[in-house]
Amino acid sequence: MRFFSLLVCLAVLLSGCAAGNAKIASRKGYVRFPEKQYASGEKAEIGLKIKGEASYYGPGFHGKQTASGEIFDQDDYTCAHKSLPFGTKLKVVRVDNGSSVVVRVNDRGPFHRRRIIDISPAVARAIGFHQWGVHQVEVEVVSVGDGPNQRTKE
Repeated sequence: MRFFSLLVCLAVLLSGCAAGNAKIASRKGYVRFPEKQYASGEKAEIGLKIKGEASYYGPGFHGKQTASGEIFDQDDYTCAHKSLPFGTKLKVVRVDNGSSVVVRVNDRGPFHRRRIIDISPAVARAIGFHQWGVHQVEVEVVSVGDGPNQRTKE
């Protein structure tokens, strides 16, 4: 009987802790595992430059819906970025040879810690790293996509 009473008390204590955590988790802005957040924190400002690794989408994504709602076309010059607004145009420069192309953000990602951008296969071919899959790039914000009030670099 004593063991059963102890077990009931333990269950009541644990259920009270779970309810307290639920209240905390429901607060606006609460992040349970902040180290797992993918937002990069960059402000979308024209001229912002970011260096890092880029990768490209595999053929399995062609025809699927992106985070922006449009259908992914592997032959378009589009990309995924963790936090820049959809419609933002970026100049992507391959660091080792200087080849570049302008792309438009229409998806979210990449979800790999060291990568800063996922590009379409067409972009990877255009700047010449489709054989490797991952390459060092520098990305510059050319225009910020915010709907009808889009700002463009002069």
